[in-house]
Amino acid sequence: MTVEAITLTLVVITFGIYIYIGWWAKVKDTSNFFVAGKEIPAVANGAAIAADWMSAASFISMAGLISFLGYDGTIYLMGWTGGYVLLALLLAPYLRKFGRYTVPDFIGDRYYSNGTRAVAAIATIFISLTYVAGQMRGVGIVFSRYLQVDITMGVVIGMAIVAFFAVLGGMKGITWTQVIQYFVLIIAIIIPAAAISLKLTGIPIPQAGLTFSDIAQRLSQLQVDLGMTEYLAPFQNMSGLNVFAVTLALMLGTAGLPHVIVRFYTVKDVRSARWSAGWALIFIALLYTVAPAIGVFAKYNLINTFNDQPIEQVREISWVEKWEETGLLGLDDKNGDGILNFAEDTSPQNEVTIDPDIIVLSTPEVAQLSPFIIALVAAGGLAAALSTASGLLLAMSSAVSHDLYYRIFKPGANEQQRLKVGRIMIFLAVLVAGYFGIHPPGFVGEVVAFAFGIAAASLFPAILLGIFDKRMNREGATWGILVGLIFTVSMILLMRSVEIFGTESQIIESFLGINAQGIGVVGAILNFVISFIISRSTQAPPEEISQMVEDVRVPKVTKKE
Repeated sequence: MTVEAITLTLVVITFGIYIYIGWWAKVKDTSNFFVAGKEIPAVANGAAIAADWMSAASFISMAGLISFLGYDGTIYLMGWTGGYVLLALLLAPYLRKFGRYTVPDFIGDRYYSNGTRAVAAIATIFISLTYVAGQMRGVGIVFSRYLQVDITMGVVIGMAIVAFFAVLGGMKGITWTQVIQYFVLIIAIIIPAAAISLKLTGIPIPQAGLTFSDIAQRLSQLQVDLGMTEYLAPFQNMSGLNVFAVTLALMLGTAGLPHVIVRFYTVKDVRSARWSAGWALIFIALLYTVAPAIGVFAKYNLINTFNDQPIEQVREISWVEKWEETGLLGLDDKNGDGILNFAEDTSPQNEVTIDPDIIVLSTPEVAQLSPFIIALVAAGGLAAALSTASGLLLAMSSAVSHDLYYRIFKPGANEQQRLKVGRIMIFLAVLVAGYFGIHPPGFVGEVVAFAFGIAAASLFPAILLGIFDKRMNREGATWGILVGLIFTVSMILLMRSVEIFGTESQIIESFLGINAQGIGVVGAILNFVISFIISRSTQAPPEEISQMVEDVRVPKVTKKE
């Protein structure tokens, strides 16, 4: 069987499982729709958190970013992993103890204001829409290569599948689907990584192959010999300031992601929330320790495949021809000598253009692994993208149907009305997500980094101050979120004008030397400063709110918790 036939078979099988779970878990009440009835076991919730959090950016794009950025690519490892630890240890147990459905729910009640709730819900929608654009692009890339359809059709197929199990099963269906998707994606990343590690280093464990062999040094020297920057040298692609800013933005953004935070509401008590966080960290580590190895292996194989090779001979390789058809791989004999020159992307001598998003998906083919493993990686990429997309869609649906419709505009709405609005909102969100997946403002990892920056600048300060600052009031929180959100979104749009508006030049390249991926740090600082100043200049929160904050922070000894 061909790679395409095996891929189609695996996709049909896995998608059939996802659809069955969506049908099996169909819900009839809001508790199951929004928080899965708070009955998910800690281990299962840990796997679901890992799948929800390890999006197409982690599976498809992160290794590609590390592959092309070298040392500087570790910002994604440090930022995303450090942010999860920050969320798990500093915020999650307190948020679970507070016991609400969503992040805007917590913010609205903590700051005793429907206005603040509405602002938080709008921020949630901005974050989720930006994030889900990257997931839909990931789906389109996989389908365009392995099912030989264009990216638009691939996105549409992904939209239909996600909409089915999200609309029917809500959080319950999404959770159990994500458990399956986690095991699909982790198997799909570990097996090919182990096979490639064995071929290049003689060690079948990719983490050990990277650490205890000289493959990274060989790659670094190879790049130097070709006139490229040294792979292991720091600050070659980013300034030290940007490395720090992007890492911190990713950390703070991770701790403010609404679709991840809500997962801690799906377990029965605080103890289960803590265990969920621990299990999730173990599950996440399996992928995050493999990604750097794949990045190194992939870059080494690609240079040896393309550099100094006859262009016509390279084009006869099956996978090269098929990736060229997607537009994500380009070969251009600029000097007309018939021989390819692999150089820096920005170099006029470079004759090989590779989209970072194809690194993980193409690596098994470059390494000449079996068709089954190639197809397995494609199924894993789809699982990663769809698992996160479903969580994001529910976060957007909850923000509108629960936080805006039920908590603000129609408090008397019954269960059926709220479920109906929630399902309609998922359907509408799928359509919007599909549009941004077809017309994304950048590659997968970059788009996701924007979402993290927006979360860092808007929701994270309000959550942190809501737990640890009793004096923080609704005026401070509201203005802090608004300033952080508006500033960060505006800066991203100004810096990414090429991709978003189709113009030929950026309006600005950076702000104080910080690029679009790190600008969320500045937004977060503005949020903290505005929140602090305004809260200290206006009336203190009511006494019952201060007492509620104290109760959330101080443990109470009960049989349950």
